[in-house]
Amino acid sequence: MKQYSKNKRTFDRFWQFGKWVEVVIDDRLPTFNGELVFLRSTQQNEFWSALLEKAYAKLHGSYEALKGGSTCEAMEDFTGGVTELHDLDKVDMQFFKTLKDSFERQSLMGASIEPDSPDQFECRTPDGLIMGHAYSVTKVQYVDIKTPRVSGKIPLIRLRNPWGNEVEWKGAWSDESQEWQFIPQEEKNRIGLTFDKDGEFWMSFRDFVRKFSRLEICLLGPGSWNSDNQGKKCWEASVFEGEWVRGTTAGGCRNYPKTFSYNPQYRVTLEPSFNGAADCEVIVALMQKNRRAQRKMGAQSLNIGFVLYQLNETTSKIKPLPSHFFLENVSTYRCKAFINLREVTERFRLTPGTYCVVPSTYEPQEEGEFLLRIFSETKILLEENDKKIELVHAIKKVNVSPVEAELDKRVQEFFKAVAGDDLEVDWMELKNVLDFSINKDLQRCSIGPANLIQRGGFSKEICRSMVAMMDTDRSGKLGYEEFKTLWLDVCNWRRVFKEFDKGRSGMLSDFELRDALASAGYQLNCRILNVLMHRYGTKEGQITFDDFIACAVRLKCMIDMFKERDPRSTNKAIFTFDEWMEKIIFS
Repeated sequence: MKQYSKNKRTFDRFWQFGKWVEVVIDDRLPTFNGELVFLRSTQQNEFWSALLEKAYAKLHGSYEALKGGSTCEAMEDFTGGVTELHDLDKVDMQFFKTLKDSFERQSLMGASIEPDSPDQFECRTPDGLIMGHAYSVTKVQYVDIKTPRVSGKIPLIRLRNPWGNEVEWKGAWSDESQEWQFIPQEEKNRIGLTFDKDGEFWMSFRDFVRKFSRLEICLLGPGSWNSDNQGKKCWEASVFEGEWVRGTTAGGCRNYPKTFSYNPQYRVTLEPSFNGAADCEVIVALMQKNRRAQRKMGAQSLNIGFVLYQLNETTSKIKPLPSHFFLENVSTYRCKAFINLREVTERFRLTPGTYCVVPSTYEPQEEGEFLLRIFSETKILLEENDKKIELVHAIKKVNVSPVEAELDKRVQEFFKAVAGDDLEVDWMELKNVLDFSINKDLQRCSIGPANLIQRGGFSKEICRSMVAMMDTDRSGKLGYEEFKTLWLDVCNWRRVFKEFDKGRSGMLSDFELRDALASAGYQLNCRILNVLMHRYGTKEGQITFDDFIACAVRLKCMIDMFKERDPRSTNKAIFTFDEWMEKIIFS
């Protein structure tokens, strides 16, 4: 987070879902009876905190949007780091090493005491601590101690009450407590010991985990480090954005084995540690995006989580992992629980190798955007564990029955009647031919999209796209030979739709689009499937017959357009701006 002023305007930069966002505000602040309504300083002429709060409220849409949440969200938004949450009643003495390592990485840390009931919020305990407060952890240190009987090191933690006043811890190692007489003066100077009434105090690690309920650690990523931090321990980071879309990639958790494999999958390759260690620490963080800003529209945080599978030489070649893999294999690691927080974070010790991370919502068909981040002590490579888009369009051939052959013959005769002497049709005439074919097809009950006829048959958008797909000379019309090729495609798309519309509803639903397009010869990844569902699907994640045809037509147009410029299948093509505009207009 950065703040500066110019001409009575304040500029703040916040990290939001993988990007730094600049927020511009004026210096007008809400007041009541001459007092600031929200955040204010004890110094009458100090306003930076109130201006920062205003910018943060503008980022999320309103002051009301800032209500609730956790320290984790604020620390991440101000630094771009990744935060993990620890229940202190479940940690042991070895956890002090985690705190010390995090402090050496200059991580931000906050601790709090969860009240047993809402009326205990900000209640003071007998030993001077405040329930519900976000205490800052300002130092984690082994301190030399010498007593008449023994000498050694004791783990201490320094904290600060956000009130910044005399309300401090009163137990062992508090300001001027008798325990400090056993600390040599040079050690006191080294740790910067003071006894001011400023809300800052020391505690033993044992008392800390006994008195506090939870600890939040915000680990700073490479993008948050300044040049003067070089040489400090730092995390390698990889980031990927994705989304769960109803009908394509919103597969739910492992409790739904039929759809779990449809979730986005990510491959993590962990390289050996530079110091030769057998394993290294890895933090996986899954964040759902934009839920706070969408509260006014009724959006609530989804229950999200993730699982990890370690891949061997054979399974690492499979992209994506199919349903039977998840039925036959147990996850190597997983998050502790699916929970409706903005971010779910877990820390693991992983051996070098290849892993597959599957982020998901708990229930299937729940839509949302997410950010997947992986922090590691060693180098990692994060990529989609998905198919490459194949530039080969091969529709599955189906044997034509005598009844369908007769239908094809009648459609082609109708085409000749509509086309006239020049045997060419424009998009309106093509619509008449296609609507005629569907009417005849419905009479034989070979497919079920009766709603297509109720809406007036094929749309003009589809018909124009079909003409553009086959119109090689850019005349705006199709000749008879071009129509025959188009008709073959339409017949095969129609058969595919019939095969996967198992309920004969005239719609594809519940992940049928993915399988139908694969059967039609389109090898697509999750991102393209999500785009197609956004473009052609309903809110319920369904695809109508005419939209399926429109989808297939657009895919064929774009694939053929690209293949024309990439004859060697290099997955690269060059278009001038004029050429690209021409292609887009005619596709």
